Amino acid sequence: MAGDIREITMRWRADAGAGAGGGLLFEAGAPGRPSVLVDGDGRLAQMLLVAAATCSASDVVLILQKQRVGLEALEVALRGTRREEQPRRYTALHFVFTISGVGVDETKARRAIDLSLEKYCSVVASLASDIHVTYDVALR
Repeated sequence: MAGDIREITMRWRADAGAGAGGGLLFEAGAPGRPSVLVDGDGRLAQMLLVAAATCSASDVVLILQKQRVGLEALEVALRGTRREEQPRRYTALHFVFTISGVGVDETKARRAIDLSLEKYCSVVASLASDIHVTYDVALR
């Protein structure tokens, strides 16, 4: 039985400069949906970090809402450490969650973040198991 199947289309942007062959700029998205620019040269946001931060933030929002927190704002800063040699995969991720809302406290925030990073976030769960994942939380 097939699981939940998702689909994207990605196109190389030959007009992106960097000489005769173009750079490593790509356009990607789900069919019929707006696309995003992905920079393989690393000049734009790193999409794996964006995906991990967004995935975890989605979980945290849902979990805090279930805890009856009146969430007003959530920001996630994410720093990834990569190997110097190929493949230049991530070896560590450090999240900083900044949360504000009515009824939010550190216990609720940490519970939501722990559940996300350890159980629910499919992006983090899809990464190599030896990646060191840490976080800090700030309440406003």
